[in-house]
Amino acid sequence: MSSPNHSVTSPRTLALFQKRIAGDDSLLQLAQLRFEQAGLGAEFYAGTPDELERLWAFRPLMRPEAPVSVHLDRDLNVFEERGRKLVLDFATRFRGRLWGMVAHDRCEMTRRDYVLAIRELAFRLEEMPDSPRLFVEYAAGLEPAQFAEFFERTRELERISPCIDVGHVGIRTVRHAYSRAHPGEDVCTLNLRDQLLPEVIADVQEAVGSALDVVLELIGALGKLKKPLHFHLHDGHPLWACSRAGLSDHMSFLNRVPIPLEHDSKRALDPMFGPSGLFKIITRSLEALGADCLSFTLEVQPTEGRIPLGDAAYLVGHWRDTSNAERMNYWLSVLAENHQLVASALQTPLRNQEY
Repeated sequence: MSSPNHSVTSPRTLALFQKRIAGDDSLLQLAQLRFEQAGLGAEFYAGTPDELERLWAFRPLMRPEAPVSVHLDRDLNVFEERGRKLVLDFATRFRGRLWGMVAHDRCEMTRRDYVLAIRELAFRLEEMPDSPRLFVEYAAGLEPAQFAEFFERTRELERISPCIDVGHVGIRTVRHAYSRAHPGEDVCTLNLRDQLLPEVIADVQEAVGSALDVVLELIGALGKLKKPLHFHLHDGHPLWACSRAGLSDHMSFLNRVPIPLEHDSKRALDPMFGPSGLFKIITRSLEALGADCLSFTLEVQPTEGRIPLGDAAYLVGHWRDTSNAERMNYWLSVLAENHQLVASALQTPLRNQEY
């Protein structure tokens, strides 16, 4: 028997679908295959509707209802008329096909005129049959309470919802926590070769440990609005040095951070969340909202590694050097491993709803 407070429908689970490694469209075919094998929906990154149309052919096809969303260009600003027009262009061209659109927030979203601009955009989307929902992602570094307040002020807008990027919230929290102990210092400027590291490593880890509670608090605040809630899921650590893009976040929940010294009887550091933190994030989300109001995109980005192509070798039969395809295959395997973590975290709370 199911609890009346929650649907046992599984939330939408997607992953970043993008060719971040050099090569031809065989890499997108490889991604399509691995996403289908994992049962993942796709969140494309596209700057224009034409770009998304070209990528559309590579969407996972394991089932007709598989969700597809698009992460709009990070520079798109819905505060500007041209930004709102581009959102509407995507919505018009992909209505009935695209489930959601993601756009970064802006520091200006605390202003009244930004709220008015969002309302104008929301009304246009609501007038459009089968328009995709616009998720506004936490990215600009606002106080989490200010981010939640914006959605409180716009809670009646049916096509506008929040996107919590847990890594962005977490890294901001870590930086602020560390700066309280070390005024004027940015923890993200430290590196593994820093001579100060042995002296400050305990403070670094204390700051890292503060991230999860802030994320859980933001989930609770936004959950009270009873609006659909999207997540970008990835881990992070200010000393993370394995990102191909040089980022402190967008790391796997299964990674730890190797260090050239011993701390707490180990030579590797725990990240902001890890598998146990991911479990708590998902559990808190299910407590705050029904599963049918939740969606998750794994935004883990590539790190160095290679895995033989195996059953997908035919896709790059025309390549002389398959190194980059093996790198892509490794990244896709990391996404699949993290998807298994999400699936396991979802199944435990859902089983607990039955009695």
